Amino acid sequence: MTTWIGPAEAEYDERRRLFNAMINTRPRIIAECESPTDVREALERAVRDSLPVAVRSGGHSVAGLSSNDDGLVIDVRPMKAIDIDAATRRARVGGGCTWAEFDAAAREFGPATTGGRVSTTGVAGLTLGGGSGWLERQHGLSCDNLVAVELVSADGREIRADDTQHRDLLWASKGGGGNFGVVTAMEFQLHPVGPMILGGLMAWPAADGPGVSRAFRDWADAAPDELGTALVMLSGPPEEFIPQHLHGQPLIAIAVCWNGDESTGADVVRVMRDLSPEVDLVGPMPYAQLQSMIDDPPGFRQYWSADYHDAFPDDALDVFLDAGARRASPMTQHLLLPWGGALARVDADATPMSQRAARWVSHPFATWEDPADDAANIAWVRDYRKANAPFTTGGVYLNFIGNEGDERIKAAFGEQKYERLGQIKSEYDPGNIFAGNQNIRPTVPA
Repeated sequence: MTTWIGPAEAEYDERRRLFNAMINTRPRIIAECESPTDVREALERAVRDSLPVAVRSGGHSVAGLSSNDDGLVIDVRPMKAIDIDAATRRARVGGGCTWAEFDAAAREFGPATTGGRVSTTGVAGLTLGGGSGWLERQHGLSCDNLVAVELVSADGREIRADDTQHRDLLWASKGGGGNFGVVTAMEFQLHPVGPMILGGLMAWPAADGPGVSRAFRDWADAAPDELGTALVMLSGPPEEFIPQHLHGQPLIAIAVCWNGDESTGADVVRVMRDLSPEVDLVGPMPYAQLQSMIDDPPGFRQYWSADYHDAFPDDALDVFLDAGARRASPMTQHLLLPWGGALARVDADATPMSQRAARWVSHPFATWEDPADDAANIAWVRDYRKANAPFTTGGVYLNFIGNEGDERIKAAFGEQKYERLGQIKSEYDPGNIFAGNQNIRPTVPA
């Protein structure tokens, strides 16, 4: 049964709150949906009252696409059912689940699939946008492991898309965003993961950045697929595991996820360990613990962007380090992620995503508290992208960026795939009811 929540209800402010505190939208009505029937009822009301529609699951969209002003928000968070088939290594996951919930359920059986690096992210939203995570070089993106999707289309149809029916819709759901319907469930292929992996963080003072970053680039570029990693510039948190003299100080760090033989992983990690990090927290841990290691609480202001790179030469590293040293907020993280491996071996036409062969992703990730600092933090991200532009391919991973316009959306897919997505949009949502996303307009409007 649909629960309708408006501004007069006590829980309204809590239910409309998003991860990014910069977004303070006030929908006219929030529809809490427990079933596809509820979703259909909510869509009928939106059409009847001429209300714009947004779909809310994890609420992590940095652009605030999980909500709107004076519209209707379809909140699928009550849809939490998770069914694991250990024999076939398949999982059916409700549209309202987070990665923490999915990983916890899968852990009882042993396998997992590539999920976000933050456990509070919604499974559906991350997967629809591609799904980058620690296991991507070994098992591909989340969308590469998506075998079926169940959704309610703009005209209220309950549709299952898999390899036998609505194959075009399944293809579009593997990175084409929430343009085609309200996802009520997804099915994934699972893989052997852990339950113990080799993971954690190593960190050095930022002054060691030139040597550490170059060693990291060469190490990560040649690493086996079992290694998921990232180079991160951040400020030392005031935690027991950080030496006191590094509290609040700029650091250069690497995150490690090794899903394979532990002794082999120790040999692989030794290359970076031999650089004598002042913080070395890499060791055996449950995979689910690593997945939640960098969780940020909601309530902070966020502005992110990203770019693809075919290579990351020394000059690009110098730009990266310079920007990291000039972060406008000590809460900001500046990331460089190696791609490749299984991610690059997926057939180029198997998903809407373009530039599968891109070797690196740069990801300036600005986080701060005071609204008075908005301009400085947004400028920091944009200034880095401008300085970094000579080293980029022009492609982008949409889950890592905010609302940056139509050209950036097209750059994520390329001209031919964008055209195909528009044709699929024409079939399932010709009226562009689902416009509250990185929007693909129907090629043939209603």
